[in-house]
Amino acid sequence: MDLPEAQTPVTPQYDHTPLYCEENVYKLCKKLCSAGAADTEASNLFVVFISNDKKQIPLWHQKASHRADGVILWDYHVICIQKKENEKSPQVWDLDSTLPFPSPLASYVAETFRPSFPLFSEFRRFYRIVHAPMFLRCFASDRRHMKDSEGNWNAQPPPYDPIIAEDGAVHNLNEYMEIHSDDAVATIKADLVNDVRNERLGVVVSETQIEEFFSLST
Repeated sequence: MDLPEAQTPVTPQYDHTPLYCEENVYKLCKKLCSAGAADTEASNLFVVFISNDKKQIPLWHQKASHRADGVILWDYHVICIQKKENEKSPQVWDLDSTLPFPSPLASYVAETFRPSFPLFSEFRRFYRIVHAPMFLRCFASDRRHMKDSEGNWNAQPPPYDPIIAEDGAVHNLNEYMEIHSDDAVATIKADLVNDVRNERLGVVVSETQIEEFFSLST
């Protein structure tokens, strides 16, 4: 992720490196499983990448913001959404948010995305939903996106080794964070949940569809 300097410390039991939201969520999913907050296979967790064609997405209640309302313009952001079987309300885990951790999806959407707030088309957000078990097996990042042209870090990387996918891939972050409006599905159908579970890069939905998707998933 690009941008801000000032960051508010996160709850210490969760790994958090400023501006490395994709790795933070990767570690978060593993922690939720090991702590018993999610099932051991992470099957009730989903990783959600948020971006658009212009890589300009406004989000509210972000700790990196310098404004009272917490709004900030990210190039992309990554969160974890948990949908437990037989529980009506999905929960959003966002390590960069000032909202309760976790937050019910409906209130998170209302407070963070503010869908009633009018946006120019270049700021409209789209969401790549990836099933966490697939993400944990397939995601890889050698952090090259956080280096300048001379190989210097734009932001201090996490203290642990870079994440390598099970198939040996060392970097595929760009495949996840490249999100375009044309990629979004036309309608939310029941079999879309199976598509998410079986596709390495999940599916892309629009903002009006994200709550509908999670009303179907179990």
